[in-house]
Amino acid sequence: QVTLVESGGGLVQPGGSLRLSCTGHGDTLEYYTIGWFRQTPGKEREGVSCVSNRDGVTYYADSVKGRCTISPRNDRNTVYLQIDNLKPEDTAVYYCAGTYYPFTRTWSSPLSYDHWGQGTQVTVSS
Repeated sequence: QVTLVESGGGLVQPGGSLRLSCTGHGDTLEYYTIGWFRQTPGKEREGVSCVSNRDGVTYYADSVKGRCTISPRNDRNTVYLQIDNLKPEDTAVYYCAGTYYPFTRTWSSPLSYDHWGQGTQVTVSS
């Protein structure tokens, strides 16, 4: 049973960058698909990006495409999400999520994932 722990959130000025980390504990992420989601109060959880550690396939939401990079797990069992040119509308709690099994829904559906981290706050403001 894997436990996912996020880190790397914080306060960033518009135009800045952040690298969020999602580290797996209790199991290797080698065969997991890891997704990143974000949520603001009163809104549904939104899929940001996803990487399959089995084959390296990645997905990005249109809202971050071109300024976001997700990296497959490294030797520290960590998946990174780099977001550049941050905008105030990127402000949210960011969650990483994982699943060992093939998707039964789309990559951006929270229901496709079995394991969730506790979230890390990202605030983009001057």
